Amino acid sequence: MPTTFRPYEPDQMLLLAPDVRDWLPEGHFAHHASDLVDGLDLRAFYAPYEGDGRRNAPYEPRMMVKVLLYGYATGVFSSRGMARKLEEDVAFRVLGAGNFPSHRTLCEFRRRHLEEFKGLFVEVVCLAREMGLLSFGKLSIDGTKVRANASKRKAMSYGRMGEEERRLEGEIEALLKQARDTDAEEDARFGESLRGDELPEELRRREDRLAAIVAAKARLEAAQREADDARGRRPEWERNPKGGKPYAKIGQLMMERDCLSGKLGH
Repeated sequence: MPTTFRPYEPDQMLLLAPDVRDWLPEGHFAHHASDLVDGLDLRAFYAPYEGDGRRNAPYEPRMMVKVLLYGYATGVFSSRGMARKLEEDVAFRVLGAGNFPSHRTLCEFRRRHLEEFKGLFVEVVCLAREMGLLSFGKLSIDGTKVRANASKRKAMSYGRMGEEERRLEGEIEALLKQARDTDAEEDARFGESLRGDELPEELRRREDRLAAIVAAKARLEAAQREADDARGRRPEWERNPKGGKPYAKIGQLMMERDCLSGKLGH
């Protein structure tokens, strides 16, 4: 029974823009990464799903490869970070084309296809080098020109190419290890099922958030009235009647307290 994948249609037209890819400049690195992946043989990534016939359609491997490759090449090593980027970052959203795999799905895909992914990453970077690029995201590429008998413009000898590929393999191995270690550390901190940035259950629905905001404002206003009464202030007074500084409000006092206690970031 053939496997049915979830829809993945980068060419899908949207009302917000003629083409989702128009959200990024033409020369953006995400376009380049996507085009390189489209030109590669990805059969090894599809093979495990052949004849699976699973009830829940898996995500398109080509999309998953693009997201992971772009993420690691741009320094996003956390699967949770990529899941957030797919919701918030234009480049990731262009590559995901309307798909939002969870951090667990991204992590498991990397684990399942780790060896294939290593080889593909090296192949992509070598293609970038052949095209004369000096970097692929945050990966540096040795494209130094050296003299050779076959061509005065040949990029490097076969020996140098072998050395460069071994260097790239080592760099990519370290990069994937960092991704693996980051996911393990975040799993230990948040639990495997949580992403770490979830709102409390009582604030996840918009209606509940609005009600909580109204209630919080009412509490602050009540606290302000109590503070004014305790200090003999009148509601209509914005400044000290003797010409002093404006009265500090409860919210302002709370922020100052939190800053002094180190609760607020800078």
